[in-house]
Amino acid sequence: MDGKEKRRVLQDITAEVPAGSVVTIVGPSGSGKSSLLSLCNLLSTPDEGEIWVQDKEVRTWDIKKLRRHVGLAFQTAPMLPGTVLDNLLSAARLHHFSFEEPERLIQYVGLPENILKRDARELSGGQKQRVALARTLVNEPAVLLLDEITSALDPIAAREIEELIIRIHKEKQNTILWVTHDLEQARRVGDFTWLIVEGQIIEQADTSLFFSCPEKEQTRLFLQREHVEEIEP
Repeated sequence: MDGKEKRRVLQDITAEVPAGSVVTIVGPSGSGKSSLLSLCNLLSTPDEGEIWVQDKEVRTWDIKKLRRHVGLAFQTAPMLPGTVLDNLLSAARLHHFSFEEPERLIQYVGLPENILKRDARELSGGQKQRVALARTLVNEPAVLLLDEITSALDPIAAREIEELIIRIHKEKQNTILWVTHDLEQARRVGDFTWLIVEGQIIEQADTSLFFSCPEKEQTRLFLQREHVEEIEP
């Protein structure tokens, strides 16, 4: 112990994600949204409670198999040293399988084949995010965890990445948990939406109902406040 008081980041959360659905997660900064995602593939380990992925509690998974099954993409889209091809092959090397179609995959995420030879760290933000998604898709994950992946991009690049993910979802039928601060994005892409405030799920509902007639007063106040902030010059 270092003498510092531990802070409970998440508490009393009970929720279920239907297979093949898109759940958008909204809430104030620091409310625990990213922490929730990190628990789902054991970037963080829960102190108590249980998280189940396809009928297995996460702590019973082999961690490499779990992270191949549950992919995570970040806001910053960090690139490994080397070329774009090196970045794609790194996922296969980590999980010890052969990956022989980098050209097909890079084109699938909307990038030209010749980008495979470029230094990944010299790409634009939108290109890096596409490469990061491709790198995650090498593992063919059944679950995608997306943490504010468009928030650092310009509006055009953000919309392109959003449309790419929706196309991937329709074709792969994977399950997506998508943390976003953009309420209009949450409304567009989500089948279900959760509001997390101070580590607790305040409301979880069908997305259309969440935005049109939320049950909780705290949700209504959050939506009103965020709407005002979005339209202020």
